[in-house]
Amino acid sequence: MNESELPQNPYVLLTPGPLSTTPSVKAAMLRDWCTWDDDYNSIVQDIRARLVALAAGPSDSAHTAVLMQGSGTFCVEATLGTAVPPEGKLLVLANGAYGERMALIAGRLSLDFDVLSFPETEAVDPVRLQARLDADHSISHVAMVHCETTTGILNPLEEVARVVGEGGRRFIVDAMSSFGGMPLDVESLGIDYLVSSANKCIQGVPGFGFVIARRTALEQCEGNARSLSLDLYDQWKTMEHDNGKWRFTSPTHVVRAFAVALRELEEEGGVPARHARYCANHKVLVEGMTGLRFRCLLEERLRSPFITSFHEPTEEGYSFGRFYAELKRRGFVIYPGKVSRARTFRIGTIGDVHPSTILSLIEAVRLSMSWVPAAAPAGA
Repeated sequence: MNESELPQNPYVLLTPGPLSTTPSVKAAMLRDWCTWDDDYNSIVQDIRARLVALAAGPSDSAHTAVLMQGSGTFCVEATLGTAVPPEGKLLVLANGAYGERMALIAGRLSLDFDVLSFPETEAVDPVRLQARLDADHSISHVAMVHCETTTGILNPLEEVARVVGEGGRRFIVDAMSSFGGMPLDVESLGIDYLVSSANKCIQGVPGFGFVIARRTALEQCEGNARSLSLDLYDQWKTMEHDNGKWRFTSPTHVVRAFAVALRELEEEGGVPARHARYCANHKVLVEGMTGLRFRCLLEERLRSPFITSFHEPTEEGYSFGRFYAELKRRGFVIYPGKVSRARTFRIGTIGDVHPSTILSLIEAVRLSMSWVPAAAPAGA
């Protein structure tokens, strides 16, 4: 079966992941692979090297990449459960559902932790973080979501990283929805653990996530893990010593698809080119939706180019379920809202999506606005 014979998707996924992938990424999953075979393990090793190069540059030797089965949340849990030692204390910066999920994970793992909370429509404040670190010297690790997809807000990574670094703490960043979609340099930022997933801005499919870690930090984590299967240190040691082998059965088809997605990222022009495309998608989306009288939840300075939250219409005839179904019928799937204090829906602009795709979406939205009365015929 060649790419032209692959089943066609009935709709475009305009979500923060899973997302719409290219035919070649899907086609890569048509072959079976053996987890013990050198051909497969060499693919794993190449992926690990490419991820470090994306995060820290091709000549970097201070960082390493660990792949982990499961969703991005599995990787977040593996990182928190392995990176924070028994005598350590974690501070979670939370301004949305995914920051709050990190706190929930910390509680389930019985970590010593605190949460510094911010409103969902406000960015994390480095000044408040500084005050908390100054007041509590027992804090050893700080964790933050870079792009909080609850709203689409982009937290101030550079400013927070500077405060954490100057305070001598380890920094854990959930870059699930940003890594690969905008330039990030873990070395200059001083990030000790960066967590992301195959099915986000690199445009692979769901099945595994990865952690890009500072070697000197990860080397100190032996025996810390609160879980056997989510032991990030043991997973890393096995991949290092056994040439890319995973401890337990790996998602071979997904890994191969991710290798193709990484190659396509390079062919597009790397992260800067992909970031430019996502920004163009976002610009077309906001202009088109505001032209149809939808209102963005966030101020412009806080928005990311990855996913955008819009207030739901207040007209009596509006129903998200009906709106969603109409858009799906016209070939587009969007996301419901996740904000606790406002009625919203969300539209993603990542994946195999281009400005022309977004223009088609805007027309589909216009045709799906059943709650807006049709204009009276001219001369009526």
